[in-house]
Amino acid sequence: MSTVSVAWDDIGGLADAHERFLAGARVETNVRGSVLESWMRSRSEGVEPHRVQLPYASGLTLDDRLMRASAPVLKDLTGVLANVSMAVALCDAQARMVHRYGTGRQLLERLDDINFAPGFDASERVAGTNGVGTALAGRGPIYLAGREHFADCLQPFTCAGAPIRDPLSGRIEAVLDLTCLRGDGDPAMLALVRKAARDIEARLLEQATERERALLAAYRRARRDTCAGGLPQQPPQALPGPGPEGGGLGAIDLAVLREKAEELIASPKRTLDEVVLSGGRVATLLSRQVTGAAGETGTVVEVRVLGGPNLRHVGLTAPAERTQPAPVTVSPLTIPLGPVSAVSRQTGTYPAHPHAAGPPLPQTAAATPVVGTQPRIQAGTDGNGSGPGTADGWVLLVGEPGVGRLAVLARKRLELLHDASVRIGTTLEVTRTAEELVEVAVPRFADLMVVDLPDPVLLGEEPGPLGGDTPLRRVAIGTVRAELPVYGIGDSVEYVPSTPQVRCLETGQSVLEPVLADAEGWVAQDPARFGQALAQGIHSLITVPLRARGTILGVASFYRSEKPAPFEDDDLSLAQELVGRAAICIDNARRYTREHNTALALQRSLLPRGRPEPTAVEVACRYLPAQAGVGGDWFDVIPLSGARVAFVVGDVVGHGLHAAATMGRLRTAVHNFSSLDLQPDELLTQLDDLVGGLDRGEGWAVEPSYQDSGIVGATCLYAVYDQVSRRCTLTRAGHPAPAVVTPDGAVDFVDLPSGPPLGLGGMPFETVELELAEGSQLVLYTDGLIEDRGRDIDIGLDKLRAVLACADRAPEDTCDAVLDALLPSRPSDDVALLVARTHALGPEQVAEWEWPSDPAIVSRSRAAVTKQLAAWGLDQLAFTTELVASELVTNAIRHASGPIRLRLLCDRALICEVSDGSSTSPRLRRARNTDEDGRGLFLIAQFTQHWGTRYTTDGKIIWTEQPLP
Repeated sequence: MSTVSVAWDDIGGLADAHERFLAGARVETNVRGSVLESWMRSRSEGVEPHRVQLPYASGLTLDDRLMRASAPVLKDLTGVLANVSMAVALCDAQARMVHRYGTGRQLLERLDDINFAPGFDASERVAGTNGVGTALAGRGPIYLAGREHFADCLQPFTCAGAPIRDPLSGRIEAVLDLTCLRGDGDPAMLALVRKAARDIEARLLEQATERERALLAAYRRARRDTCAGGLPQQPPQALPGPGPEGGGLGAIDLAVLREKAEELIASPKRTLDEVVLSGGRVATLLSRQVTGAAGETGTVVEVRVLGGPNLRHVGLTAPAERTQPAPVTVSPLTIPLGPVSAVSRQTGTYPAHPHAAGPPLPQTAAATPVVGTQPRIQAGTDGNGSGPGTADGWVLLVGEPGVGRLAVLARKRLELLHDASVRIGTTLEVTRTAEELVEVAVPRFADLMVVDLPDPVLLGEEPGPLGGDTPLRRVAIGTVRAELPVYGIGDSVEYVPSTPQVRCLETGQSVLEPVLADAEGWVAQDPARFGQALAQGIHSLITVPLRARGTILGVASFYRSEKPAPFEDDDLSLAQELVGRAAICIDNARRYTREHNTALALQRSLLPRGRPEPTAVEVACRYLPAQAGVGGDWFDVIPLSGARVAFVVGDVVGHGLHAAATMGRLRTAVHNFSSLDLQPDELLTQLDDLVGGLDRGEGWAVEPSYQDSGIVGATCLYAVYDQVSRRCTLTRAGHPAPAVVTPDGAVDFVDLPSGPPLGLGGMPFETVELELAEGSQLVLYTDGLIEDRGRDIDIGLDKLRAVLACADRAPEDTCDAVLDALLPSRPSDDVALLVARTHALGPEQVAEWEWPSDPAIVSRSRAAVTKQLAAWGLDQLAFTTELVASELVTNAIRHASGPIRLRLLCDRALICEVSDGSSTSPRLRRARNTDEDGRGLFLIAQFTQHWGTRYTTDGKIIWTEQPLP
């Protein structure tokens, strides 16, 4: 039972809400959702609350079948309400009142004044929110009191309405309404009208069963008459069952036969069909039209099985008496249910409205009892038509074409839902999921379907409130005719407020427009285009909101043009089921898109930006995320001191934000360790300790409820190339071995010992040192390039070797060739690829001296530097470089031991290096006014761009860099 939305003495709040709604303000309280949706529909139809004009039509009638079913129910209902001032209205499926019953002079007079009487239209599009029109538009029971009505003239009343549906088709056949004055209203009216509607529907179902029995009896009489006319006596047979020898039809065969029989009943133009059964048997189905004694028309389907083993039949004996349900008989009503015309006021009656008098409720005719039959086994008959007592066929199914059509439609709808569950949502792409919905629906359910989504959904974002002012994007369209005038894929669509699509988006409820020609609000979107659509045959529409997890993501619209039957209530339910399933898949794809874009943006921001520009090598690199999302692969090119360069390729196991964030932490750590000029094996040892610390929570106690997000696995390859010596030092931690391509095109995979993955600890990392010819290519990659679910790693390495075997190819071309040959169309893992072609510094770009540790060499070092810079044409840097070399050599003499080496490199910068045999690192400090030393490194830091220290196996090197003029 529904409760009233507002107390009787609190009408002011609802009145204020009604006024705010009419003024265009947002109404969120004091109004039930169903009432607010009805107000929105009324406003979109252009109903004016203060001026309502109801159209009138004469000669309205209801189907005799419906009147026979409703007569006893209305009799009981009016009997219950005999002492209550309440009107009972029975309206057709267009909300036009056909009959009105009831007593209560004041009530009926006031209803007559507002034309709530037989012949007048009470639909929402003309009368606004009311019991009849809202029950029909909302397709469900409704209770309305006072100010909940949209029109001012209806606000003095309380009403409850419920639709009456055909129990077989689900189509709304009529609407039942109870109306009284507002002061006499009670929420129990809703339960009363709902029960009456259900009782009428139950009696309609009983009528269908009686018709089926009558058709079967007519068929039997026809067979008996045929036999009496001189033909051999061949009693009709019932559906075959398993005989004593087990030769009967199996359950699968029976199901197939019944399905084909239903299709025959539903297809009036077909009378014969053949079905191949198990065991090589063939069943022939024949449909016969029959007419019952009372004029019922229907179809009987007979079956005859040919071939295969002998079958025992169940024969029909002569009709035997069997208890049948007593026929329902209703006596004529003996009391008037409507006002009589021309009765004097003195007797307490009043003249009736010219259209108010309802006819007496019709009497329900008693159905003729149908005598059933008891089956018995008829021996000696086989399914091949041999033997005594052979029958032409067996009765398989009896029904009416309309009922058979519904059975076939029900099966097709189940098949459609099954296909939808399999075919919708196969990917995590929003657009593709919408296309899958369209592919399922067209042409099996609709002749034209479109899906419109707002741009935020396509980008993975949460959409805001959708309505008439929200631009949508057409993302999918399916049609049986390409020439239909509709918006195309990618077009921006902004629906006007009167369209069913906007009503659907604003209310969150599906909208059914069986006859589009009558839907003026839809045509108002684009009169020229949509008028042409109507002319080309589009005649029916269903719009369904794409709602998932309480959020409306867009709208799906189904149209019919080729199928002549308009959409019905069952079609609406099917469309809602289809769109509901698709909406969940679209929302999943939207959420995945959001996470994927976030992770990709994070990873892109953590990977190197732009193109590296070291002079030691020519570099090309690629990163491609996996189909399942971005992962933890990364690459880096890090310039080092002494005209050297470091190459890094790493891989963090997993995908998503955690893998991308972990990759960023490791890449930053590698940069920091590289700035210390550590040896490659020492750098991986430090990185291994760092990863182990991250896995252990970095010293923080992990909460029991916190999901562990440690690094479950990471690999890394680190290489350092010196362009002066052309030597490359490599080490790896669980990573694939790199490839070296010589200038003549020979390919070799470096025999580099594979250390354990990062984070395991306890094992040292080994290094390998190679001398690379100038122009060689060093190829570093992650395992996603050579390994796939359908390809072994050895096969991937062989393919990589074959692709790399090409002489004199640029690194960019090498990257393209490798990815084209090895990358699958839908990679399951992300891929990082780095190709570096080596260069070398010529002897003319390097100057080197070695002196003993003697103070006398300081002046010699200054002279040598000045001379070399003059030879390079860098006289502008002579003073600064002479000062730097003098300070570094002096410090080496004072604080170190062993021979002293001075080296100048002319590369992208002027590099000055001084090496000695000490492992003590100098540090920069601010000298006090009284200190006699400590200012040398301070001066060097001021005059140079960079400076630092790196350690060697026999000492250290202090280096400086100055930009070239």
